[in-house]
Amino acid sequence: MQRFGLIGKTLSHSFSPAFFENFFRKNNIDASYELFELPEISAIESVFKQEISGLNVTIPYKEAVIPYLDELDEVAKTIGAVNVIAFKNGKKIGYNTDAFGFQQSVKPFLTFKHERALILGTGGASKAVEYVFKSIGIDVLYSSRNPEGKAKHFSYDDINEHMLNACKVIVNCTPVGTYPAIDEQPHFPYEFLTSDHLVIDLIYNPAKTKFLENAETQGAMILNGASMLKEQALKSWEIWGTK
Repeated sequence: MQRFGLIGKTLSHSFSPAFFENFFRKNNIDASYELFELPEISAIESVFKQEISGLNVTIPYKEAVIPYLDELDEVAKTIGAVNVIAFKNGKKIGYNTDAFGFQQSVKPFLTFKHERALILGTGGASKAVEYVFKSIGIDVLYSSRNPEGKAKHFSYDDINEHMLNACKVIVNCTPVGTYPAIDEQPHFPYEFLTSDHLVIDLIYNPAKTKFLENAETQGAMILNGASMLKEQALKSWEIWGTK
């Protein structure tokens, strides 16, 4: 039996095991999918010593895992974040399927109104989202707790009506609001959202976060991370299967 799994810090909220176990069962694949909760990224060395056929990587290790790998594919190298590890010819190779998953999930909803996006958070997932937007010609602004004076990076307190008039796509790439902390939400001026806005939360558990609930109340179109999860997971399997 092949063993696959997910590494992260807190994984009780993850739907990945259920997705892959169902996928394996439907396709008569003799494989298992496990969770590897790591208190710190250095603990990944103990996972690498096991007989593992492939790994996914989630918060907060998508960037921190890179020094532990032998190679990165071109997309992961450009993005600077990894969410898939394959073991090929004795090497640990990092890939990024978040970008593919996000593009597949968002493209049916984008219109000519969506010329500029505001991304909440600056972690590994946000880098994949930025990569997708820039590849299709959508300008990107960032908001985070510590913008540190970077160009096009703003604090949450900086988000105002003018900014949201310009940015008709909003993407929450932070874990704020993930189960079990479902009452939490990013600091955000929802009153400036309109029916022209597309508001995306990469969280998929719960299916509708407080962030999305508040955006929907303002008339915005909303999208959670469930379809992105499915698309990136299927792409992960495609990568693992090309060994």
